[in-house]
Amino acid sequence: MNNYFMRVAAATPKIQVADPIYNTKQIKQWVELAIEEQAKIVVFPELSITGYTCGDLFLQTSLLEKAKEQLFDLIDFSTDKNIVIAVGLPLEWDNRLYNVIAMICRGTLLGLIPKRFIPNYSEFYEKRHFAEGNEIPVWVTIKDANGRECSVPMGTNIIFQCTSIPGLKIAAEVCEDVWMPNPPSISHAMAGATVIINCSASDETTGKATYRRNLISGQSARLLCAYIYTSAGEGESTQDLVFSGHNLICENGTILQESKRLNHGMITADVDLDRLRSERRRMECFDLSNHQTEYEVIPFYLKPVETELRRFIDPAPFVPSNQKHRAERCEEIFAIQSMGLKKRLEHTYSKKAVVGISGGLDSTLALLVMTRAFDALFLPREGIIAVTMPCFGTTDRTYTNACQLTKKLGATLIEVDIKDAVKQHFADISHDPEVKDVTYENCQARERTQVLMDIANQYGGLVIGTGDMSELALGWATYNGDHMSMYGVNASVPKTLVRHLVHYYADTCENKEISDVLYDVLDTPVSPELLPPEDGKIAQKTEDIVGPYELHDFVLYYVLRFGYEPGKIFYMASKAFEGVYDKATILKWMKVFYRRYFMQQFKRSCLPDGPKVGSAAVSPRGDLRMPSDASSRIWMEELEKIQI
Repeated sequence: MNNYFMRVAAATPKIQVADPIYNTKQIKQWVELAIEEQAKIVVFPELSITGYTCGDLFLQTSLLEKAKEQLFDLIDFSTDKNIVIAVGLPLEWDNRLYNVIAMICRGTLLGLIPKRFIPNYSEFYEKRHFAEGNEIPVWVTIKDANGRECSVPMGTNIIFQCTSIPGLKIAAEVCEDVWMPNPPSISHAMAGATVIINCSASDETTGKATYRRNLISGQSARLLCAYIYTSAGEGESTQDLVFSGHNLICENGTILQESKRLNHGMITADVDLDRLRSERRRMECFDLSNHQTEYEVIPFYLKPVETELRRFIDPAPFVPSNQKHRAERCEEIFAIQSMGLKKRLEHTYSKKAVVGISGGLDSTLALLVMTRAFDALFLPREGIIAVTMPCFGTTDRTYTNACQLTKKLGATLIEVDIKDAVKQHFADISHDPEVKDVTYENCQARERTQVLMDIANQYGGLVIGTGDMSELALGWATYNGDHMSMYGVNASVPKTLVRHLVHYYADTCENKEISDVLYDVLDTPVSPELLPPEDGKIAQKTEDIVGPYELHDFVLYYVLRFGYEPGKIFYMASKAFEGVYDKATILKWMKVFYRRYFMQQFKRSCLPDGPKVGSAAVSPRGDLRMPSDASSRIWMEELEKIQI
């Protein structure tokens, strides 16, 4: 186990219809391969010991007895195998035939899960052979011709709970069950199951794969579970149907791995049990205590083994990696931001809005959002008052970009040089301007905010905040300076996403002159420009002081969304940024993040209003109800224990 990551497998052997001996041999080979891949669970298709397409041969005693015999052989085979095996077969009990999943682990048959819903429409005629499975488990005794026997529970309402891997609770359903309006997996999840398996034999028709993919990923999302789906493939009879071996491993709505169709083989994926636990803990509506259905809990043991993580860890979790999805996300965020501002302007009867424009990414994004909001209100863009306030650290590059962008967007540009005002303030408080400390910097930031607020009063408008979520998480804002506004449009947009939003606007803008300015803004180092430039270039680079925003955003995502321990986040960051940052660098900036995150909560406790755009935010009225004086001790101590 690597920080609650566990490898699972879905396998589709090439079978021979009605030949349990051959099929079991194939199953064993795939079990061995799954063990080599260090999987802890391997799932095979529905009726895989006999084949799904046996038809009326299911009524033949010889086939049923041979299937039982091979089941016992598989149980014996598993004795020294550190893996859970889920395999399908027909099983006669009490003069009725059931389509069941046999759950096997380390030489023990743990239980039998019968198919609950038996299809008898279109190409399916299973009721001709199989009875509907029972929900409440009953204990059954099965024997084979060689005298081997065992007594196990049989029913849909069984959870197999691992005693050695925290959070591993397995439940199962068979093929058609998940296609029903009220599938057993709903009850399974509400009874605590974190991993749902499905042994299936879904035939292939045009368009069905897309529906199947959406169904399984959607089920894993609504149940906050891992879902392992395995379907029959090569070897099944093609008399009337073709089976594609379409296998899926999903986790909370994400498809971790998917097989090639019309083939046989095996897929593996590392599921994150901790993520599932975190999501269920966070979603108060997912209340297991109200679940009344009777379940049998069967304990089993697996030896925990450390494995090398194969799962892809996205270094930019706030940013979709797929270009099409990223563009869609950017358009959606622009719409949310502008709609939020539109409502605030309408509510306050404001025809004007004021923003401090610096030539940096955040103020650029805010200005672009304002143009959309004004356009939606059919207000002239001249009502957008963009104020540039050059001071000691302003460079020609950022100043020029700020002015050009404002003019080309059709907004009103006002320039207020604040150097003399800040110098007067230095004199008022007896601060030596040669001492370029935090006072030197914050005097400029607060002067700018004062100018913006007063201009807003002059024009009867609102001051629009530009600070982003990453800055707020780190407290990288001057209290009652750039920290304050009348509506903060970027407050839930992380820095890594701000860049993509501006880039998206530049890519899709029909005005090339605007795009060219935006591309130059994107190429400019992130800086508050509060210290004098060196040789005309920016001297104060934010990421040199607080660390790389891509690292901080990575940590922020897993702190806010899942509440992961620092050790796990470090482990994941080491994988995500392998070859980019060494472990010592990652650990260094993680310590900075946690220290600032706890210390600077007081700034987030009085944030202006602003729209939530993603799955995480730091608003004190929404996602983050955090005390301003909470101790960071246990998190910092965990970081100190990390070995690199």
